[in-house]
Amino acid sequence: MKEVYIVTGANGFLGNNIVRKLLEKNVEVRCLVLPEDKCEALEGLDCKIYRGDVTKKETLEEIFNVDSDVMLYVIHCAAIVYIKSKYNPKVMEVNYKGTKNIVDKVLEKNAKLVYVSSVHAITEKPKGEKMSEITDFDENKVTGLYAKSKARTAKMVLEEVRTKGLNACIVHPSGIIGPNDYSDTHLTQLILDIANGSLRAFVKGGYDFVDVRDVADGVISACENGKKGECYILSNRYVDVKELVDLISKAVGVKKIKTILPMWIAKLTAPFSEMYYKIRKEPPLYTKYSLYTLTSNSNFSNEKAKRELGYKNRSMEETIADTVKWLKENNKMK
Repeated sequence: MKEVYIVTGANGFLGNNIVRKLLEKNVEVRCLVLPEDKCEALEGLDCKIYRGDVTKKETLEEIFNVDSDVMLYVIHCAAIVYIKSKYNPKVMEVNYKGTKNIVDKVLEKNAKLVYVSSVHAITEKPKGEKMSEITDFDENKVTGLYAKSKARTAKMVLEEVRTKGLNACIVHPSGIIGPNDYSDTHLTQLILDIANGSLRAFVKGGYDFVDVRDVADGVISACENGKKGECYILSNRYVDVKELVDLISKAVGVKKIKTILPMWIAKLTAPFSEMYYKIRKEPPLYTKYSLYTLTSNSNFSNEKAKRELGYKNRSMEETIADTVKWLKENNKMK
């Protein structure tokens, strides 16, 4: 049976890495990209690009037009990852309403859906306690607009599984980092700021950071091996900010940053950081929400994904080295 994969948000950081991995399988890959978006991340790749908007169901007709004898997989990555303080109504519109539109199309075509959620959708446990997969998502028990949108959406997806027979599973990546980041997410911006010398201090804390390519492999495995109605955490390990900054400094060949900024100063200056990066038209290096994240419990278990999806992790040293190499090769780093 012919296999067709639809990837929404295909020109995003995770999306384009998934597309690259899928093309190694020699299958038809259809990429959904916003009408006005550039496709730099997909240039030269043997995929079919469709213009559409997940919040406008009528624009999804063409990409979902497949023969009835096709095995259709839908990987839904399209979302707004939001760490800023100001309320943005687009976050719920895209992350919740857009996913509901995708769910409706998946049901219509009898396809299989892998919904890319986030570990932020999982209710945080007290520090020191390990967090594993849950099924009782509650937006009132998570912090931040992005987390609330992901929790609300995960709850909706599982309800559609129970009430309408939706063939879907959910994956929860932690903080992704790695090569092929054409949108310059805040972790890539961190590497660039260290390389050009504009970052001279860091705060205490840390998070679970994972290689985007490992997440892509986990997502693709979920298409074939993910069980209906199940959730899978695609994490790596806790990485201290100092360890991350030291690894980056070594990889780019600059002196280690030794100044540690007290958290209270960082929180006090966070609004100015947002304004500064907005003027520069770059993703903010830190915000009130990102600082909260660095002090939250990020002790996630990925044992279920390893057991059922064959999920694996590479070392953070390899991830940083490959990212720096990619940035240099693509003239994004001086």
